[in-house]
Amino acid sequence: MLESYLRNRLDEKDILLMTHIVLGYPSLADSLRIVEAMVEAGVDLMELQIPFSEPTADGPVIVRANQRALGAGTTVEDCLKLAETVAHTYAIPFLIMSYYNILFRYGVRRFVTAMAHDGLRGAIIPDLPPEEGGEYLDAMQAHNLAPILIFSPTTALARMRYIATFGRGFIYCVARKGVTGAHTDFSEDLAAYLRRCREATSLPLALGFGIKAKADIDFLKGKVDIAVLGSQTIRIMEAEGIGAVGDFIRRLR
Repeated sequence: MLESYLRNRLDEKDILLMTHIVLGYPSLADSLRIVEAMVEAGVDLMELQIPFSEPTADGPVIVRANQRALGAGTTVEDCLKLAETVAHTYAIPFLIMSYYNILFRYGVRRFVTAMAHDGLRGAIIPDLPPEEGGEYLDAMQAHNLAPILIFSPTTALARMRYIATFGRGFIYCVARKGVTGAHTDFSEDLAAYLRRCREATSLPLALGFGIKAKADIDFLKGKVDIAVLGSQTIRIMEAEGIGAVGDFIRRLR
């Protein structure tokens, strides 16, 4: 189970690192190289985004990566095949991240079955509330996969507790209102929000949106269990090449 893996890793580390890539950007072959660089740099788990034309939770950096991957002809089947390759090559857990339209068009149960067959451990579907996700949640449970649910700073405590009853593996805490990649203020307000998240669930907590530096991760130690890196690794890859991504991740420890 994903949660057991995370808790075992947390016995050895004070915080885990989860990275995010957009499959097919800059190319499918480069995606494999990026995964390899990240795993060699010591990340603990990864989310693999299937590109979508309207990624509503994402900011300009990741939106552009989605557009370019789609423009290059990347398909859902391409992404699932690549995900299967990395899941059977590396020992860390891999999760799918995408939007519900991808699952709906593919067929929800067919998609979840494919994830299980490919060795994936769960999925993050940010635009699917639990009230509308019955088929998805049932399929995930049937295949012992983790549906990763989301808290935000505007989520009331009672709502957090309700959402957490559907989650498995961990809860993804969005650091602020808005989309990925923008500035996040690592402040007492954020710490207070994370204390509320802790009160709402016993699952491990991940925090994403705006983590760019070691100081951000140091701030999060003791407050969350997983720091999520997304837009910043894309910026570094675009500016300095794939090799620089691994160096950046190593400097965060």
